Amino acid sequence: MLQVARVLKSNGTEGELLIGLTNVSAGDIDLTEPVFIECYGLPVPFFIESLVPRGTSRALVRLTGVHNLTDADELAGSPIYLDSPDEDVDPLDNLEGWTVLSQVGVKVGTVSGYEPIPGNPCIYVDTEKGQAMLPLREELVLSIDEDSRTVVMVIPDGLLEI
Repeated sequence: MLQVARVLKSNGTEGELLIGLTNVSAGDIDLTEPVFIECYGLPVPFFIESLVPRGTSRALVRLTGVHNLTDADELAGSPIYLDSPDEDVDPLDNLEGWTVLSQVGVKVGTVSGYEPIPGNPCIYVDTEKGQAMLPLREELVLSIDEDSRTVVMVIPDGLLEI
């Protein structure tokens, strides 16, 4: 995801937001595509109902689901992201059949699918106990070996308890 703005503050009492644009101009934002704002550690999609430029680096926006001062104030300071065009082709979605190993080299299972959750892509792994879903977070993936088709991961407690 590409950060394109930050919510500076609420504007008025009906949920409008003042945003500061960082990597794009207001005209570069596709109003038919969602923007993502991080809430509780996960990117949440919002559609822009209206966007009015205020100079070259700011804009007033109204988002779906944000219709009062309380909702708008909760988003103040949050970064705003757009899907990066490069993210449409994710090299990690082609891991089906690969072997997942724990950080100590024990076979966890075989990758049987991929779930491209924005900001939290996951793989489905067939284990001896059933199917588990593991997050492909940078801090959990220790190595990926294309030659041996293996992924070595830190497996957080409880993720394999089916």
